[in-house]
Amino acid sequence: MKNLRLTILRQRLVWLFAAAVFFSGCDVSEPEIQEEITSLTMMTWNINNLFDGNDDGYEYAEYQQASGWSAEKYLGRINAITDAIKKIDELPDIIMFQEVESRAIIDDIAAALSQDFLWSHFAGNPASAIGLGIISRFPLIDAKTHSITIGNETTPRPVLETKVQTTKGDFIIFTCHWKSKIGGDDVTENIRRSSARAILRRVREIWKSEPDTGIIITGDLNENFNEFYKQSSKYICALLPDDPYCVTLSNIEEEKQMDYIVITGAVPPLPVYFPDETIIFFSPWVNELSDGSYFYKNNWETIDHFLVSHQFFNRTGWEYSHTFTAGFEPFTNVHGYPAAYNPRTGNGLSDHLPLIMTLRWK
Repeated sequence: MKNLRLTILRQRLVWLFAAAVFFSGCDVSEPEIQEEITSLTMMTWNINNLFDGNDDGYEYAEYQQASGWSAEKYLGRINAITDAIKKIDELPDIIMFQEVESRAIIDDIAAALSQDFLWSHFAGNPASAIGLGIISRFPLIDAKTHSITIGNETTPRPVLETKVQTTKGDFIIFTCHWKSKIGGDDVTENIRRSSARAILRRVREIWKSEPDTGIIITGDLNENFNEFYKQSSKYICALLPDDPYCVTLSNIEEEKQMDYIVITGAVPPLPVYFPDETIIFFSPWVNELSDGSYFYKNNWETIDHFLVSHQFFNRTGWEYSHTFTAGFEPFTNVHGYPAAYNPRTGNGLSDHLPLIMTLRWK
């Protein structure tokens, strides 16, 4: 463990030095990855309660020192997590994490993976146990944190907006961890719809001044791609299919797409039943992926997402290629289900599988 910590510290020093050079405004060349890149891979992963070894007062009980949690166990998780990511055929260029305690943890993962991850951001609500973050081998600029309050309730996590800067064009990522269904599916739906409302408002603002900028919504949305049907079409969900009945239902409530994101498996993602001005995103879950990324009560769920805007399908720049779930060991157990982490034994990784998406340059 001690050697691992020294390695992380050395790599972090390299990261800090490189970042200092980049942000100082010196005339330095871009990393080699910027020059010859023809594909770009990104990953989203709910990493299942990753806490460091310190007691700050907000940790869950099982991750406090009184329960046996320690810096050594934390470093063991960092080692296991980064070793698993390195087993993916192509190391992702951009990784979004949910359920991490702090920015320092995000940077520890980046340092242990590769010195190429020079850019990172973290977002979390004050006094919240967990937040979300992003690491990248490409510059992340114009980062924004969107906190959402409904009445007297603030969503458990904010939405993190970052612009990815590449020599072949920029695009924007919204990293999310929406409200869970604890408390009831229908009761908590309004909170998820409020997160969708904040994103839709920003999408309209962005496309008003930058209509060619592609947008990707990603993370644990705690909502299946077919949630509307799973809930027997009883109410509007934060994710809605491009379905004629959804159009009727939304018109009855006069929503005008204020707080639901329409998804489709069609390429390019254009509305068929909804009006032409509807903001619609491509979801690989509709036709491309099977099973799910989360296994709950003996059923697969599709709550981790990449939602991709139409700009990635017009053959003029970064183009959507494909998505897959990391449904293999060590991310899965011997039964093929996510290998959930056990803080007592130190075994496992997460109760979610990573979702991995590739863009190609056209």
